[in-house]
Amino acid sequence: MMDIQERKWDVMQKIMHVSKESLLDKIDQLLENEMIVGYTVTGDPLTRKEYNHRLRVAEQQLKSGHYTTQEELEKESENW
Repeated sequence: MMDIQERKWDVMQKIMHVSKESLLDKIDQLLENEMIVGYTVTGDPLTRKEYNHRLRVAEQQLKSGHYTTQEELEKESENW
C-alpha cells in the first residue's frame, strides 16, 4: 500500500501525461472544490465547496432577516 507521498507522486506523474485540456479542466475544478481553504470556529476543515455553500446560506439568512444585530448580541451577552 502506498503512503500519501507516493500517491501524490503517482497522481502528479499521471497529470503530467494528460493531453486533453478538458481533462485538466476537470482535475483543476475538482481540486478547487475539494481543497481545504479554511476552518470552522470549532476547527473543522472547510473545502471551497463547503465554504461557498455556507456563504450562500448566510446570504439567504440576511435577505430573510434571520440574523442577530450587534446590539442584540451585546444585550444577550450581558446575561452570560
